[in-house]
Amino acid sequence: MAQKINDLRDRMIVGLDVPTIWDAYRIVATLGDEASFYKIGYRLAFAGGLDLARQLISEGKKVFLDLKLHDIGNTVTEGVESVTKLGVTFLTVHAYPQTMRGAVEGRGESALRLLAVTALTSYDDGDLKDAGYGLAVRDLVRMRAQQARIAGVDGIVCSAAETEIVRDVIGPDMVIVTPGIRPAGSAAGDQKRTLTPTEAIRAGADHLVIARPIIRAADPRAAAAAIMDEIAGAA
Repeated sequence: MAQKINDLRDRMIVGLDVPTIWDAYRIVATLGDEASFYKIGYRLAFAGGLDLARQLISEGKKVFLDLKLHDIGNTVTEGVESVTKLGVTFLTVHAYPQTMRGAVEGRGESALRLLAVTALTSYDDGDLKDAGYGLAVRDLVRMRAQQARIAGVDGIVCSAAETEIVRDVIGPDMVIVTPGIRPAGSAAGDQKRTLTPTEAIRAGADHLVIARPIIRAADPRAAAAAIMDEIAGAA
């Protein structure tokens, strides 16, 4: 593991993949102390999610801002400089060398931790071929993990299925965050490379991003508690 995680709840990041901040507030209120870490992506960020991030942080929660930045280096640098002022814990950028170098420059000496996205969990080898890549998913993930380590980012976002490959490349000191986690019996949805929480933790993941199995559950708090029990048993 990249570092000691003092609060076991921080290993579970709840994806607030909902359309409005009011939907998000309801989820946070429902989960209460069962969750301490939340992910805000495009959909919510563009609907007031940045103000929500500030509010959650003021309440002692942690926030993963999943914006997957990718642009010319200078533009990324300037964008990341702005994000450092929000107080979020994690920010994603795409794992292109110039993008990552720009992000590291923008982060400076702040506490913001940068995560590089290797290959989206909805992609398989066929999707990469369609996009013009000549590599299989596992080969692309390995290459981008190597580039991320050299660039000096703080961690990697990858499918749990590639966690062991990534850990072998980046060593013990970088964070691995895995989306696309599906508890046993859950539908995979649009994710093509998934593992259960137990499988992901045992493969070496530090944090698990879990959205639909919690926020769409009949009882989100009970679903989160069950997942935390599984994480605790695997840790």
